[in-house]
Amino acid sequence: MNARQPSDGITIYDLSPGTRVAERYVIVASHRQGGLSTAFEVTDETSGARLELQLFPATLFERDGESLEFEAFMMPWKNVESDSVIRVQEVVHIDDSTLALVTEYPEGEPLRSRFQSKGPFDAATCISLGCELLSGLTAIHGCSLVHGDIKPSNIWIRGGGDDARATLVDGGITPGLWTAKDLGDKTALIGTPYYAPIEQFGGDSPNVQSDIYNVAVVLFECLTGVLPWPGHSFLEVFQAKLDKRPPSMAKRAPEIEVDPALEKAIVTGCLADRHERYPTAQAFLDALERLA
Repeated sequence: MNARQPSDGITIYDLSPGTRVAERYVIVASHRQGGLSTAFEVTDETSGARLELQLFPATLFERDGESLEFEAFMMPWKNVESDSVIRVQEVVHIDDSTLALVTEYPEGEPLRSRFQSKGPFDAATCISLGCELLSGLTAIHGCSLVHGDIKPSNIWIRGGGDDARATLVDGGITPGLWTAKDLGDKTALIGTPYYAPIEQFGGDSPNVQSDIYNVAVVLFECLTGVLPWPGHSFLEVFQAKLDKRPPSMAKRAPEIEVDPALEKAIVTGCLADRHERYPTAQAFLDALERLA
């Protein structure tokens, strides 16, 4: 059951440490900031658990009923069970149009931060993390859901070396808002240009094939330290992605040697033609496991 609570209109400025939300979640501190939401570390007074509460303000929802549609879209995420996907605990309606998504607390640091501090990963670590991400993606797709915006800031890493573990966060938020806002089958790109497949630049909504593409691009970056396609603007990236295949890893990062079999496994996931990519996340996972 979803918790509902009357409110005068809560904003992020009202959620200071000690504030109680939905009569059970106590704000500990601000945790992370996204483009559409702000997440807080909270304590569940009922269970004592450390959780994350992600606030979607009323200003995000422009039409009556949008927040209810977004809430309905996010509820099935409670059914996704994977050690590689952050677990959704509850969708809380704080007031008529303000929502909060309560999830497990993501441990570690964003993959982007790990890149900045330690640089590219070795092949074994990359394969291990790729297997974890694709295992999580298989669980998501098995529930007839798509993540919709996989990128380094939505992947949290804990541990290091052989003990490094990856967790996908923010699953479903991008396609959920797409649906709630009734944007239809064709509209402007929703997602992140550097990690989105070419079809999304044309307005296609996120799907299984775009999730696979996202992971493949992230793994390319994990190995080489650079993205497959050069470009500093939306237009430059779009034009680069028109090529059927991304540039070779040797061309993008000549100082790094990559096993050709590993490069092929990753590049197959980020081909321009979606029909030439892996048909499923499990097929991509199988390819990496054979290399492991």
